[in-house]
Amino acid sequence: MFKSGFVTIIGRPNVGKSTLMNYLVGEKLSIVSSRPQTTRNNIQTILTTKDYQIVFVDTPGMHKPKHKLGEFMMKNAQEALKDVDLVLFMTTADKELGIGDKKILEDLRSTKGKKIFIINKIDETPSEKVAEFLESIKEYNFFDEVIPISASNGKNVDTLLKLMVDNLNEGPMYYPEDMITDVNERFVVMEIIREKALRLLSKEVPHGIAVEVISMKKDEKGMYHIDANMICEKDSHKGIIVGKNGAMMKKISTYARQDIEKFLDARVNLKVWVKVRKEWRDNALLLKDLGYKNLK
Repeated sequence: MFKSGFVTIIGRPNVGKSTLMNYLVGEKLSIVSSRPQTTRNNIQTILTTKDYQIVFVDTPGMHKPKHKLGEFMMKNAQEALKDVDLVLFMTTADKELGIGDKKILEDLRSTKGKKIFIINKIDETPSEKVAEFLESIKEYNFFDEVIPISASNGKNVDTLLKLMVDNLNEGPMYYPEDMITDVNERFVVMEIIREKALRLLSKEVPHGIAVEVISMKKDEKGMYHIDANMICEKDSHKGIIVGKNGAMMKKISTYARQDIEKFLDARVNLKVWVKVRKEWRDNALLLKDLGYKNLK
């Protein structure tokens, strides 16, 4: 019997949703950073074996929107709860459930479909604190399963995967067996460049950054030539991104090129320019041009 289904991973920012999805699929398709609100789009990643196909929908972290980009992210997260077969709610046990967690949990009470409560980062939390946390969430008894894991090192992830498969129904193969994501190569390239900026830049800059690929061509020798713009909101941010004598921009580009080469399995010539677009996160037209399509 072949099983299949759509699985949404949801939770507040920075609890490890993208890390879990990347671990399960074995490909770095959803960017991972220590900064909250890293994921902006619902990225479908596909895990296929001879027995099942799981289509994971990685969502932006749930938060209170402060601009049109934030509204887009929340709309994406809420849309991801509709018409899925299984919801994975993820949080951590290092502190009590916050307002954001509780809001998501109350929304999930009335959501159709099966649900698994995941407590992530147990490798970073004392076991007695994890036990206390498990005791504190007993009131949320509408979950089909509760499981503590570490998405970063894989602890209990195989058990979680088995629980997911057990909670799916018989179904078709929705995507070809060799397909691992529904996004195109340009999108992944943009996300890789943005991840390097998130990792390397100071706190006030990263969430004011977007990336657009202007040109992506493959020559007769199989080498990719990629031109991209990194968009920021302020002239002062441009200076930080470029760095002294262009050092920061060179570092971002170098690290991005290395990951892009691994992803494309080819040599890459990457050129990145920095452009200022003031308050771009509140510019609906520019947001649509940058790929945030379901804005009104």
